[in-house]
Amino acid sequence: MPLKVFIAEDSTLVCQRLIDMLSELEGPEAVELIGRAEDAQEAVEAIQRLNPDVAILDICLAEGSGIQVLEAIKSNGTSPVVIMLTAFPYPQYRTKCLEAGADYFFDKLTEFDQVAGVVAELCKTRITEQE
Repeated sequence: MPLKVFIAEDSTLVCQRLIDMLSELEGPEAVELIGRAEDAQEAVEAIQRLNPDVAILDICLAEGSGIQVLEAIKSNGTSPVVIMLTAFPYPQYRTKCLEAGADYFFDKLTEFDQVAGVVAELCKTRITEQE
């Protein structure tokens, strides 16, 4: 069973790069992109409706922020693994996101490729738990 991933990102280019990177994970690490949003409210509603295993959130979204999405989904009991991926890796954002329940916080410019490694590990963990 593939790991269900949702992406909240307002850059089409970054989103496509994420999709391409995640689609390269094969076999037991297979993932399924179940949704995408460019604005905060759309992301919250979709994540609550689709119940992904992993949510990749950008901090800067149209009509709001990924931090608002993070706070909303964590307060509503939806608990996907949350990966914050941002071009604004300032310490105050990192602290705020981790305190709000983010599981990972990556800089788009220097840590982008780490997202695939985390998702691959989550897939492996899931398979081990199912056995």
